[in-house]
Amino acid sequence: MNISWKKYMKVGLVQFMAFPQTLKGEGPVLESLEKVLTDDFFDVVEITTTKDPEVRQQAKRMLESSKVTVAFGSQPVQLVNKLNINSFDAAERRMAVERCKACIDEAVEMGAVGVAFLSGPDPGPERRSEAKELVFDSLSELCSHAGKAGDVKVVLETFDQDIDKKALVGPNAEAAILSARLRERHPNFGLMLDLSHLPLQHETIEHALTVAKDHLVHAHMGNCVLRDKSHPAYGDQHPRFGVPGGENDVPQVVEYLRTLIKIGYLREGNPRILSFEVKPMAGESSEVVLANAKRTLREAWELV
Repeated sequence: MNISWKKYMKVGLVQFMAFPQTLKGEGPVLESLEKVLTDDFFDVVEITTTKDPEVRQQAKRMLESSKVTVAFGSQPVQLVNKLNINSFDAAERRMAVERCKACIDEAVEMGAVGVAFLSGPDPGPERRSEAKELVFDSLSELCSHAGKAGDVKVVLETFDQDIDKKALVGPNAEAAILSARLRERHPNFGLMLDLSHLPLQHETIEHALTVAKDHLVHAHMGNCVLRDKSHPAYGDQHPRFGVPGGENDVPQVVEYLRTLIKIGYLREGNPRILSFEVKPMAGESSEVVLANAKRTLREAWELV
């Protein structure tokens, strides 16, 4: 396409995946954030919790001066701490919800426009319906908290149900049903889909985006390895585009972009968030993997 993609999208980067040393809220948070904020390719940065209050304040000042849109990912907090918002144990579920509320508060503090979560593990078909009611209740509580805390969206990212994360949510058609129920009460709720996850969810790009189109408020793009269990990036590991054995490269990004335009998520004059979620494999450089992602988008956009 000859029109600049900036008229269609705000290209973002998931900082804590591109620089995985920061995933637990420690490490080179400021150094990696500065690399993203000084690269004008990116209009969005997605951060996660920062444990040190002083480092967090320095990061906040950097973000405020950058003209970059901020989003917040609570998924690392949930995964590292094994927080299950659909746990059948009431005390465990309460602890998870309260920690997720703290993520919302931190996101508001950092000026984020949205906070992303994932559901807890899928318990299997026998108790899946019960778990869906519990995740509905937890997300409803998080939406209410976000509404009181500030002008911030609660975003549920969908994941695989049987490969890696083995999450309750799950199939995108089921996620859309859940979202429809939640949005009757909470207009600040929506879904996030990730190109990286679609092969792991056993869904085509066309199907996933079409069934979720009325609820999609955030999108990611990346790669995964599905067919070789011995591959070091097997599962939901977000390797670089075009990695041998991977599922996504330029042709899949082209289809993803075309479909996002078709369903109206991306439209000229109303740019919305589309972020890279890519992670260096062992021995790889974050900077080289990011350059790979940029080249992939440039090549794909010319073919849209």
